[in-house]
Amino acid sequence: MILEHRTYTFKPGTVDKWMKKYEAEGLPIQKRHLNRFVGLYVSEIGVLHTTVLMWAYDSLADREARRQAMYADPEWQSFIAGVWALDAIQKQDVMIMNPAPYSPLA
Repeated sequence: MILEHRTYTFKPGTVDKWMKKYEAEGLPIQKRHLNRFVGLYVSEIGVLHTTVLMWAYDSLADREARRQAMYADPEWQSFIAGVWALDAIQKQDVMIMNPAPYSPLA
């Protein structure tokens, strides 16, 4: 199993607007394609205007196949166009992480 850890940095004042759009439109599409939603977390202290989104996959090949299917979905393409129209995301960092053998999700 691998964990995809995505950190998004937003322009001040845009996180709530993005989160509402993501919950209503993006997350249902991703759940249909990506399957194992670990969570979405919002910064409270430290680096503000930041979210962390995590998904678990069986392998890198599993991730690639699932994300390719999602990218081909017209609903996802429409959602992404709407996200870019918000002009909210300043930066995106993606890490693929392997769990330690004693991690709960391992």
